Amino acid sequence: MAIKKLHFLIFLSLLSSNCHSQNIGVGASAIYNFQAEGFGVGARVSVFPNNRVSFVPQFSYFFPFNKVNEYYVGLAGEFKFIQRDNLNLYATLHGGYNSWLNFSSSSMEGAKANNWDLEGGVGISTYTCLRPFIEYRYNLMHRETNLQFGFLFVFGCRVKKSSGGHCDAYG
Repeated sequence: MAIKKLHFLIFLSLLSSNCHSQNIGVGASAIYNFQAEGFGVGARVSVFPNNRVSFVPQFSYFFPFNKVNEYYVGLAGEFKFIQRDNLNLYATLHGGYNSWLNFSSSSMEGAKANNWDLEGGVGISTYTCLRPFIEYRYNLMHRETNLQFGFLFVFGCRVKKSSGGHCDAYG
């Protein structure tokens, strides 16, 4: 229980840090896990130290009506390897803690409540102040894939007319 509280406190402190910086964004997503056939929601904070790299603390929750009721707390790194006028294509690597809330009802051998995960994937986002994104991820530990669709709001973002409508903040 102490680990869960620590992860939650770290996530909240990152959320409440100086959000007036144009190098921070806050977002939410809808998630679908293909193998578990489950729906979830996510929240994230993106910190952009430069225009290629982002550090992204994340929280996701899969609802009790799914076969698997669980939540994740973790940190992703994103590297934008293609940047065009209004689009970013990026690779992501995410590591985190997983709490499988209904593991005891699983017939899976070795099911346990506390797990670690490692995911790799790709995503695409716009380069605007309110940027939609879509990510496809593969969980190396549990051998499952998920698709996330959401929006990220970048604080302090100003749209430059001369820039084709994209945000002048990093990200």
